Amino acid sequence: MEPVEQIILPGGLTVLVQPVGGVESASFAFLLPGGSAALPDGCCGAAAVLNDWLFRGAGPYNSRQLVEELDRIGLHRQSSVSPEYLFYGGSLQSENLFRALELYADILLHPHLKEDLFEPSRQLALQELEALDDDPRQKVSVCLYERFYPDPLGRPCVGKEEDLRQLTPPQTRALKERLFAWSGAVLSATGKIDTHALLKHIEKLFGCTPACQECPPVPRAAADGYHHIPNPGAQVHIGFMTKVPPCDSPLYYSVMAACAVLGGGMSSRLFTEVREKRGLCYAVGTRYHSLRSFAGISGYAGTTPEKAEETLSVILSEFRRLRNGISEDELLRAKTGLKSSLIMQNESTSARASRLAADWFYLKRVRPLEEIRRAVESLTTQAVQEFLDGPFIREFTFVSLGPQPLQSLQNKQES
Repeated sequence: MEPVEQIILPGGLTVLVQPVGGVESASFAFLLPGGSAALPDGCCGAAAVLNDWLFRGAGPYNSRQLVEELDRIGLHRQSSVSPEYLFYGGSLQSENLFRALELYADILLHPHLKEDLFEPSRQLALQELEALDDDPRQKVSVCLYERFYPDPLGRPCVGKEEDLRQLTPPQTRALKERLFAWSGAVLSATGKIDTHALLKHIEKLFGCTPACQECPPVPRAAADGYHHIPNPGAQVHIGFMTKVPPCDSPLYYSVMAACAVLGGGMSSRLFTEVREKRGLCYAVGTRYHSLRSFAGISGYAGTTPEKAEETLSVILSEFRRLRNGISEDELLRAKTGLKSSLIMQNESTSARASRLAADWFYLKRVRPLEEIRRAVESLTTQAVQEFLDGPFIREFTFVSLGPQPLQSLQNKQES
């Protein structure tokens, strides 16, 4: 694997470039500090609206021309809003990478943001919010993060209806400066790349970005506890989340291994005990989710009203059993799964570009792949136990969606 070349442009944009041999594609990822948590109160969803509005005309292109230019170079584009950053990226044939970056220089630095094109962007954001009603699992997840993380870090990235309807074009245009913190931004590129030529091209395009500083959110208290969302359907959807160390912690790999053993696949403890042995639910699992200073193991179970209480009871029992440790066989499976993810990241230019940018954003350095491999391979059951013996996975945040609240959680909430 080629080394990562790094430069920091005068405006503060950090550029990370890593050529990858044996591929014909290239990928890039912009990560701009200033996600949904950077928005002032009453503007929840402005980042989601802006995310669409940006692509409705930029530089010398109107909305239609811009879309045609992006399609002309065969760009597979991605964009998203997280609590702490905005993400824009894409993959394409390497010969078109320079052209793609020229178009993104227009989109990110010279968007038109015309008032007559604001309403369609707002309507799309409202539709995405309404679509949560057809996706109960995602709706539970959005509510779970909102209650687990301290406000405004848990603020829904899709927005809130009341805030979305009150947004105005001038207000949203002004918020762009707050959301685009170029002084801490990252641009990564991987694939079939001439590093020297690409760095010169990037410097020409992004050498004079505005000197905008990040507005770090001031976390307030988290809601925590239990919240039920009434829903007349025939299913009960249960979300749960518990605090663990964030991704810059020395315990990070132990947390990942414990999370995999608990609910990371079809041989995990939750899948085995809740689904396979007892047939309590059709879906159950856990994942690790981290922001810069807060992180949690989150989980989901989908079941019926009759089996919801027992499902919850078995899940909590497995969390308690996890604190007693994991076996060598379980650790071996977890390590194999983590290394498989690592190999897949190596073989995808898109995943590598995203990981480079994320590493820099969260850790202020890029982890060599060999460092990650060694960290995974050196994991022991004792190291995982050190994490499990700590002050984590004791308290939980719960959200349920279904006909009736979970009585055991409601009683505890009221006591």
